[in-house]
Amino acid sequence: MKRSFDAIVIGAGPAGSSAALTLAKAGLDVALLERGSYPGEKNMFGGVLHRLTALEEHFPEFWNQAPLERHIVKKSLTFLTEESSFNVNFDTQASDRVPYNGYTVYRPRFDRWLADEAVKAGAKLYCGCTVEDLLKDGAQITGVKVMRDGGEIKAPVVIAADGVLSFAAKKAGLRRPAFDPAQMAVGVKALIDLPKEVIDDRFGLVRDQGASNELVGCTQGVRGGGFLYTNYDSLSIGLVMHLGSLSESGKTPYDLLNAFMEQPQMAKLLKGGRLLEYSAHLVPEGGYDMVPETHGPGILVAGDAAALCIVTGLNLEGINLATHSGMLAGKAAIEAHQRKDFSKQSLACYQRMLENSYVMQDLKLYRRTPHMLHNDRIYTQYPELLCGIMDEIYRIDGTPKETMTKLLMRAVKEKIGLKNMIADVYSGWRAL
Repeated sequence: MKRSFDAIVIGAGPAGSSAALTLAKAGLDVALLERGSYPGEKNMFGGVLHRLTALEEHFPEFWNQAPLERHIVKKSLTFLTEESSFNVNFDTQASDRVPYNGYTVYRPRFDRWLADEAVKAGAKLYCGCTVEDLLKDGAQITGVKVMRDGGEIKAPVVIAADGVLSFAAKKAGLRRPAFDPAQMAVGVKALIDLPKEVIDDRFGLVRDQGASNELVGCTQGVRGGGFLYTNYDSLSIGLVMHLGSLSESGKTPYDLLNAFMEQPQMAKLLKGGRLLEYSAHLVPEGGYDMVPETHGPGILVAGDAAALCIVTGLNLEGINLATHSGMLAGKAAIEAHQRKDFSKQSLACYQRMLENSYVMQDLKLYRRTPHMLHNDRIYTQYPELLCGIMDEIYRIDGTPKETMTKLLMRAVKEKIGLKNMIADVYSGWRAL
């Protein structure tokens, strides 16, 4: 394979396919390279897709066109101990009206659909195509070398959307050679088969309504949290855990996931389900401070490859940032073609686009959050504190009750310590 294109996009995930779609719709000849046998093959099952305003530019009725599972109307935050749970629920009819605020999706199906839309617009999709090196003319990147038949594909601009470990960004010198475990997380997920009628009844849903639940206290002291999402006729349940903390614990991700699924409150929600598959995936959770250089001579970096991910403990945002950055990368490449200038200075328009969008502004807003989430008390002591207080409030055992103030102060002193509590509140206030 020896061909030339106007642009090359590495990776047919949400970021890459969004970039290819944007470029193809502008009339550029674009190659979309995917190492899997089909787009989405390498991705985890299921997940929550926040509203994709960028894709709505191309698909005005996105919710009717994309292969979505359910739209989210119920969001919950749960604090777990081995035997108890404390839930905060938010349910609004506003989320039951279009445009919906978020969806559950089956990633292999969604990623394949988005890549197919890029192909319909004119992009050339090459699957089973692994990039093994970048082609250069001096410092200027001029294309890629692929393992498939030892081929070379040339283009004046390359968009790296090849995931969190981005080989292309590393080869271009835009990111550190090795990743920092302190800025990474590992996600493990199980897909549980359940009939739609059972899911609707168990979670109080109708039609295509969905629910998402984020959980704290389910990782046996490892920094991280859990999630439970309703698909159309299955449940996605899993954990996202700080890689460094997990390594130090000596525990395995799947043992922790199995223990989470066996916790009494979770077991009730999974009752009668059939395990379909386990999967795992690395997640960039370093936030703004983890973002590498996003552009160089002849190259742009988008999505997870640029560490565009927000973890706040309430939300995990990634696909929405990926699609938006992919479209902006496509627009930057189009502008570079119009100028016939693919230098680093010319492609800096991409960084300016990111800075002016919600992508970088939200990352800056939550810049302190990753550091706050390194507080080990969040994952053990606070769930125990909340569940313990609720147990004492509701327990009737013939002994006199304390005032709420005394109960709260005693519990804080025993479980957390007053100075620690004040420090944690201040840290959380600054981060969120």
